Amino acid sequence: MRPLTLPTEPEGEAGMEEEDREFDPSMPPPFTLADIRAAIPKHCWVKDPWKSMSFVARDVAIVFGLAAAAAYVNSWFVWPLYWLAQGTMFWALFVLGHDCGHGSFSNNKNLNNLVGHLTHSSILVPYHGWRISHRTHHQNHGHVENDESWHPIPETTYRGMEFWSKTGRLSFPWAMLAYPFYLWTRSPGKSGSHFDPRSDLFVPNEAKDVMTSTACWTAMLATVVALTFVVGPMWMLKLYVVPYWLNVIWLDVVTYLHHHGYDKKVPWYRGMEWNYMRGGLSTIDRDYGWFNNIHHDIGTHVVHHLFPQIPHYNLIEATEAIKPVLGEYYRDPKKSGPIPIHLVEPLLTSLKQDHYVSDSGDIVFYQTDPTFSLSSPQHASERTP
Repeated sequence: MRPLTLPTEPEGEAGMEEEDREFDPSMPPPFTLADIRAAIPKHCWVKDPWKSMSFVARDVAIVFGLAAAAAYVNSWFVWPLYWLAQGTMFWALFVLGHDCGHGSFSNNKNLNNLVGHLTHSSILVPYHGWRISHRTHHQNHGHVENDESWHPIPETTYRGMEFWSKTGRLSFPWAMLAYPFYLWTRSPGKSGSHFDPRSDLFVPNEAKDVMTSTACWTAMLATVVALTFVVGPMWMLKLYVVPYWLNVIWLDVVTYLHHHGYDKKVPWYRGMEWNYMRGGLSTIDRDYGWFNNIHHDIGTHVVHHLFPQIPHYNLIEATEAIKPVLGEYYRDPKKSGPIPIHLVEPLLTSLKQDHYVSDSGDIVFYQTDPTFSLSSPQHASERTP
């Protein structure tokens, strides 16, 4: 009898199959958080309060300079340019206060709190209330239920939302105006306010901090109202109110795109599948062209989420250092021209497609509700199961 021979795999086929296998970002990484940390140069962790304060001085000078120039020229040709520039600078002030909240501004807690209150109160953000909820966001990033900022909505919660709530959450441009409302009511499925020390966002020993920030916010709002009576409503509308809302758009667009809108679906986790590192790796870096330096390199989001203690002026170097460790787990941002118009497409696509996640499963991805549209609340309610 002739011996039985098994067919052999053509040479090179196994290697080709290995190369063609699609990378699964939800698989547990082959490295640890300590491995990533070890790749970051030690000097990247050093906080220089003088350097940090120089960015505050720069931004404040630009804010007042823009306002003075626009008021002096007072031309309807100039005002739209002013609104775009000043709205961007308000957003830059927010990022500096954001660094204070993380403690990456300096090692001096009192300095961080002082600058944080000045920068955030000036744009009507309650510093401590936001700081605490943002800490929750970082500690639970990538977790379906426990994350705090632009987290996915479980299907049952989504199906129970009113049409107008879905519109405000999932439709352009309304979703990009959400931040002030989030401060008062949080996200769908959650309750509480950033202004109320009794909110379940906070623990009892944080009440004093929350009340302090709420008082500062109230003082700023009173100042805006008083100035409105002094200079007139049209001047306040042009000088402050319009830039404020453009700052809100910046904030919502940037924070949304750091967690949504990549070419391939990003995993979200629950239960035993979630851990701090995997959640941080689900964030997305973005390139904002000319605006990278203006808003303090906030686009270097992955390394910031993993290690929020790193000062913003060292995030680019830290990002380059960790890329070899992360390998395919790092999502290279698409390069931007001077103006980041390339981000419009992923923003709009994500809002159309990323509606909810499954109620079950420890690794989930966004799903689309094909019945949701802006046609009318009646039609939407008829189509929604």
